[in-house]
Amino acid sequence: MSSEQTYTLHQYPEKLVVASLPAGADVPSWAESSSVFAIIATATETTLVSAGRSVPKKVKQQGPFTAFAVADELDFALTGVLLGILAPLAEAGISVFTLSTFPTDWILVPTEKAAAAAEEWRRRGHTVTPAPVVNPS
Repeated sequence: MSSEQTYTLHQYPEKLVVASLPAGADVPSWAESSSVFAIIATATETTLVSAGRSVPKKVKQQGPFTAFAVADELDFALTGVLLGILAPLAEAGISVFTLSTFPTDWILVPTEKAAAAAEEWRRRGHTVTPAPVVNPS
């Protein structure tokens, strides 16, 4: 089980929000790309993760959040990855919003708890580093 495995987590600088939109909503013009930009749609809801700087106050939202991503590409057959990463935060009373992309897992923590989250991970042997700057090609 990989919950005993340690990982490198990249911490991203943007302040993110998680916004609730009506079911079937289009991507709004105010939505801004950031380190992670996600739209999760079901038959009954649409959730948007976006840079928070342009989200209208009238939109139902939570945040700001700081994003951390597991640095390595994760094999789909691994088990316990999120357990190993989230357990220290749960024990410290730090809430999370998680996302998974094809190569890795993303953990969003309330921005005011980002330093505490990084410290909890380091205590468990994980490494937390600033995210590398990526220049889109």
